[in-house]
Amino acid sequence: MAEKVVLAYSGGLDTSIIIPWLKETYGYEVIALAVDLGQGEELAPLEEKAIKSGASKIYILDKKREFVEEYIWPTLKAGAIYEGKYLLGTSFARPLIAKCLVEVAEKEGATAVAHGATGKGNDQVRFELGVKALNPNLKVIAPWRLWNIRSREEAIDYATARGIPVPVTKDRPYSMDRNLWHLSHEGADLENPWNEPQDDLYLIITPPEQAPDKPTYVTIDFEKGIPVAVEGERLDAVTLVEKLNDLAAANGVGIADMVENRLVGMKSRGVYETPGGTVLHLAHRELEALTLDRMTMHFKEIVAAKYAELVYDGNWFSPLKKALDAFVDSTQETVTGTVRMKLYKGNCTPAGVKSPYSIYSEDLVTFGAGGDYDHKDATGFINLFGLPLRVRALMEKKAGLK
Repeated sequence: MAEKVVLAYSGGLDTSIIIPWLKETYGYEVIALAVDLGQGEELAPLEEKAIKSGASKIYILDKKREFVEEYIWPTLKAGAIYEGKYLLGTSFARPLIAKCLVEVAEKEGATAVAHGATGKGNDQVRFELGVKALNPNLKVIAPWRLWNIRSREEAIDYATARGIPVPVTKDRPYSMDRNLWHLSHEGADLENPWNEPQDDLYLIITPPEQAPDKPTYVTIDFEKGIPVAVEGERLDAVTLVEKLNDLAAANGVGIADMVENRLVGMKSRGVYETPGGTVLHLAHRELEALTLDRMTMHFKEIVAAKYAELVYDGNWFSPLKKALDAFVDSTQETVTGTVRMKLYKGNCTPAGVKSPYSIYSEDLVTFGAGGDYDHKDATGFINLFGLPLRVRALMEKKAGLK
């Protein structure tokens, strides 16, 4: 009886040709696994396509709710954005897929799992660190590190020779990854950072120049750092993200074009469409500005950068991330309130914020009379705060250094 391998299957070019390659090369029985993270219509043809490509069966697991609640929300609460632009849409999807790979492999008695990530990218690390953390006994097969195919054009030729249809052509060979949170684009003309993305690249977001000439306002309610309602209507996690995706995308909000530092050592250029996620991150940060004290907020910014790096690098199941989650959850106890955001031609700006836990005191900060504040107290504070500078200046003068 042939050994079984579970393949993380998307129906795209790479995973489409991996099915026959695994069978031809190793004699494996290939079980395809597609994880529904909000790809939409991309999932419809997968079952028929996987079987026609040679898989013995396919699992299509709906994990959208788990994706939002257990992967997106923790990252949102942390304020984690990689290198100031990337909202980690692919990064935190991979550990969930790895978790599903392990679960199906254990259920099917498979001895190996496989993925279609290339040897140049980050996803190979994310998949494999997830598998190592959850079941280190499983063998991991990464065909792009093993076979003789060296380009997407050669991969298309391989698929064509075996009658496997693929959703790319040689004149538009973008590498894309889509889920509920984002859509990423890499490759082709984008590989030259001087090339501006063309409007027809965007499949979700309306190009800002074509967005409505009037702004759209939207309110978002948060409870302990988690968004729970849009325009006063409580929504489940998936519906909430979908609703904000629609609103933001229609107003051209959520495009990120960046040259990023990959974990494997090279720089790459990607264009990301993350409409709802952009609004949520900015709104969450605005609410934190109202509810977190200065020391906590500034230290949390350091944590956010480290958290983003951990997620980007595939260390979702690491002890450090678990510890940082505990810190983040503690900071979110009072991050409850409502934020009003203004969406206009690609811009997303705060237009009001309120919270029952606000530590902003209008009475205290006013330029007018009022508040329990004595201006004279500032004299002693400044004298003590500036004492090291004063002492050093006196020393330098005495020593003739000035």
